[in-house]
Amino acid sequence: MNKSEQKTSPQRWLAALPVFNEVQYVANILDQVVSYATDVLVVDDGSSDGTAEILAARDDIQVIRHEQNQGYGAALTSAFRYTIEHGFDGLVTLDCDGQHQPQRIPEFIEAAGDADMISGSRYLKNYDGDDAPPEERYAINRRITNELNQRLGFELTDAFCGFKAYRASALQQLDITDTGYAMPLQLWVQAAAAGWSVVEIPVPLIYLDLERSFGGALDQAEARLRHYHQVLDEAVAEASRQGHAFPSRAPALSIR
Repeated sequence: MNKSEQKTSPQRWLAALPVFNEVQYVANILDQVVSYATDVLVVDDGSSDGTAEILAARDDIQVIRHEQNQGYGAALTSAFRYTIEHGFDGLVTLDCDGQHQPQRIPEFIEAAGDADMISGSRYLKNYDGDDAPPEERYAINRRITNELNQRLGFELTDAFCGFKAYRASALQQLDITDTGYAMPLQLWVQAAAAGWSVVEIPVPLIYLDLERSFGGALDQAEARLRHYHQVLDEAVAEASRQGHAFPSRAPALSIR
């Protein structure tokens, strides 16, 4: 049998959802996710509202449980580690609060054939029925996204969308330490430093949880923005200490 006749092994992709007190959404979302992903992981970040019991009753998912709430970044880091340790070729991450449509999982996986990371964007395309984002959250997203582009050489339109796909080979290059909602800023800096190819694809703008808490003082927009700047500055400084210069590399982002 020559090389052209050899069959390639199918890619193994994992879909992972960070969850914290999502009892009202989790069952319905997981029923949809398992229709579009063979392997599904839920990282339960210390839920205390009955979410853990719902997860324990299912036999079609894998669960990692943090006994104490550690934060959004910590939950995603657990998913990254699981992807690598279990030999998956890639990972799709999505939220469990109804903001991300599970039927789009195959689209993310397909797009990842051409990139290290596929990042959903709520601002690339207008969909019928799009929600209006909370004004303060939108303003912070716009400001931070613009700063990332200026400092890292990207051309992003949405820095904070959690609907993403990653090649496992790229995940191995990360050293994420931020455990909270600022984790994406550290991620973008490390992706730029590693020279990742990034593709943004459009997703609908859905806001069901308008009262999300970012934790204590971070619920105040000004405090959250200061925290984001601190995390971004520290990540860039660390990358610079390792010999990376921004935005000297050519942008590796394309938009579909």
